[in-house]
Amino acid sequence: MKIPFYAEFLFFYAEYNNMGANSYEKPDFWSKKAFSEGYPARSVYKLKEMNEKFSLLKKNSTVLDLGSAPGSWTVFLLRNLGENGKVVSCDLNPLAKDVHGQNLVFIQGDLNESSVREKIKSEGPFDTVVCDAAPLTCGNRTVDTARSEQLVEMALYYAKTMLKKGGNFAVKIFQNGDQQKFLKAMREIFQTAKGFKPEACRSESFETYLVGICKK
Repeated sequence: MKIPFYAEFLFFYAEYNNMGANSYEKPDFWSKKAFSEGYPARSVYKLKEMNEKFSLLKKNSTVLDLGSAPGSWTVFLLRNLGENGKVVSCDLNPLAKDVHGQNLVFIQGDLNESSVREKIKSEGPFDTVVCDAAPLTCGNRTVDTARSEQLVEMALYYAKTMLKKGGNFAVKIFQNGDQQKFLKAMREIFQTAKGFKPEACRSESFETYLVGICKK
């Protein structure tokens, strides 16, 4: 799969992408829980729920975390993979200052750049690839959804080329896009592929996730 280059994209957590004069600025149950448990953002509970439902992660495995800043998914992975596990975390933006670990490799850069892809490839292959990247949003749902789909294409490239046989995959996508098109493509790569919206997603959010289990 050829990766298109999208110079305008920055990779952020969803918490930062839809902020404005709305409830995204207000701490909710999940935000408060994340703070109390030492996670940079509430998004960690989406990964936690997907792992509980689909068993995405294996102890002492190697995981690629795409679009990882500020680092909640990275922290969760570090806490759950075991001392022999490894997390390769990648984003245009730096991780939060308190996100660190002996088994953490952080690569900062554009995930569409060939030099960044080569650095990531040198740390693999991977047992699991996860991606919570989201584009900068403009408020136009059609445009925002199209940008989200381009990020899914990028994440699928990494899953297709750097994920081990039997490996698992999860990626965020904005609803009302081409979820079925991506699921069809994922079923060519994985034994099982399905959509899933974790409870920790904000009620007003139109994000959901695509999950691929057991790469062929």
